[in-house]
Amino acid sequence: MLLYSWNVNGIRAAQKKGFLDWLQQSNADVVCLQEIKARPDQLDAGLANPQGYHAYWFPAQKPGYSGLAAFSRQEPLKVHDGWGIEAFDAEGRTQTLEFEKFVLVNAYFPNSQREHTRLDYKLDFCQHMQRYLDDWVKKGKEVVLCGDYNIAHQEIDLANPKTNVNNAGFLPQERAWMSQFLQAGYHDIFREQHSGNGHYTWWSNRKGVREKNIGWRLDYHCVSAGLKNLCGPAQHHPQVMGSDHCPVSLVLKELY
Repeated sequence: MLLYSWNVNGIRAAQKKGFLDWLQQSNADVVCLQEIKARPDQLDAGLANPQGYHAYWFPAQKPGYSGLAAFSRQEPLKVHDGWGIEAFDAEGRTQTLEFEKFVLVNAYFPNSQREHTRLDYKLDFCQHMQRYLDDWVKKGKEVVLCGDYNIAHQEIDLANPKTNVNNAGFLPQERAWMSQFLQAGYHDIFREQHSGNGHYTWWSNRKGVREKNIGWRLDYHCVSAGLKNLCGPAQHHPQVMGSDHCPVSLVLKELY
């Protein structure tokens, strides 16, 4: 099963830059999107329901903001929109596709913002996420958590760590949560397969930044312990344009 995750920074903008062509060429079994910034009734039929996929939308209540979508060739047993927590669900932050052997959680983690005005909100989201995943594992389901975490975990996960120590996405509190999340038994598959720096998934829109690969790694596939040995290649796809993020992918082998 080939899983893709992509923060498209506006699905309508991505469509104008070839999103549907990319989708059909990707051979993806499931594509999870973050920051769609639209409702499905604002989209043309070909985008709202892409050919060959079941489409699931969870937009934010605020127009033009946040929100999630997932396209899956296989129909999930159930799709869970949100957590039943208004503070997060109103912004379209989590979407869960439940399959027979595992759940795929599509997530758009909050940005802590300048002056760290949403840091508490972000950390609260992180804690709820870990408890949510733990609950699925206790029920006997393995978990894949994909999406834009808005966290560069280690110094090798951004081009300029020294100048960003006080900036959102690289704050000590965010990085500490990520560390303890992984210590609790979840696995950052890309990092376990790829060492060293230069592996980034987001770049500023400033001229020349992406070309020089001055970026951050903010997009992940993390899996529960029972899936670690069933993961094939995890990859970034920086050659794919259309957003300030690039798609990331993970091959998940048959569970049984």
